[in-house]
Order: sequence, then C-alpha cells, then structure tokens
Amino acid sequence: MHIDLATGIIIAANVLISLIGFNDFSFFEKYKFNIAGIRRGEQIRMFSSGFLHADFGHLFFNMLALYFFAGVVIYNVGVPKFVLIYLLSLLAGNLLSFVMHKEEYHYSAVGASGAVMGILYSAILFEPEMRVNFIPGWLFGILFLGYSIYGMKKRIGNIGHDAHFGGAIAGYLLTIGFEPSIIETDLVVVVLLAIPIVVLFVLYKMGKI
Repeated sequence: MHIDLATGIIIAANVLISLIGFNDFSFFEKYKFNIAGIRRGEQIRMFSSGFLHADFGHLFFNMLALYFFAGVVIYNVGVPKFVLIYLLSLLAGNLLSFVMHKEEYHYSAVGASGAVMGILYSAILFEPEMRVNFIPGWLFGILFLGYSIYGMKKRIGNIGHDAHFGGAIAGYLLTIGFEPSIIETDLVVVVLLAIPIVVLFVLYKMGKI
C-alpha cells in the first residue's frame, strides 16, 4: 500500500517524539496533556501531547490506523486539507478533554488518538461502506461515538474517550466543510453520524456528563 509523504512525516514525528518521551521522563512530563500545566499557561501541551504515547503498543496501533485511513482522505481533499484535518482534530480532542476535566488538576493524557479519529471519520464520510473492524464504516462511526459517550459518562478504563470524540467531531465538521457535496450524495450517513454528536451536546447541557 502506497504511503503519502505527508503521512510518512506525521508517523515519523510521532515515532521520534514518542521515543524521546519513552527515554526521558522529564520531557514526557513537560509535554504531556495535563490540566494543571495548561491552566498554568502551558498551552503547548494541547499540541505536543498528541505526539507522545504511553507505550509502543499505543504508538503502533495509532500509527497503523493512520496508515490505513490517511490515503482515503488525501485522495479526496489533497495533502494540505488532510494535514489540517489531522492537526485540528488533535487540538479539538484535547480541547474537549480540557472542557470535560477542567477542574481535575491531576488529569493527564497522551496520544494521537484524537487526530487519528478525525482522519478516520473523514474517511468514513468519503467511503461510508468501507470496512472498519469488519463492519461498515458508517455503523462503526455511530457505535464508536455511542460507546465514547458511555465511556465518558462512566469513566471506563484508562482511555481518553473525550479526546476520541472531540477528534471525531472535528473530522466530521471539517470534511463536510471542505466537501459539502457529501451532504447531497450521502445525506443519510451525514445525519446518522450527527446523532451521537447532538446527544453528547444535550447531555452536557443537562449536566448528565
């Protein structure tokens, strides 16, 4: 499978920065997502944490997912918009994490999952029938966002459900913004994927999450 130069550069940056973090605890602590640090004014953490990972497994699966889905997005919108979707999804994921955990000064997280989810959701919008874990992409998208809401509400596992969700929202909105024709060609999928986003917004406004 062909890998675009932009994808290769992003993967290389993730690998390099993660390896530094694996071997330098102070570097890892300085650049990870941390509520207390961000509230002290260290906004760089909102971006840098997206290139750090907890371990090799975490790094491998994020980069593997990026490798498989990046090509679909690049083919449809080109490299500059692909990079924009990746970076803004990264920031959106961390922004939602900050909103959800702003009073939890100890809360920390790392990983490219938000950015990768943005790319995945963009790819799903372009190819709704593509297979993700053996099920149609559009169905995977709905189920994943639904599970993310449940995970955020119940605090399931050591997983940044909110970062995943924030990244997915960014990928969804940016893709439609870049290619509004998707609304005409796949309106049903666009509406279905919007349902869990609306549900999260309503639950948040009601103080249920």
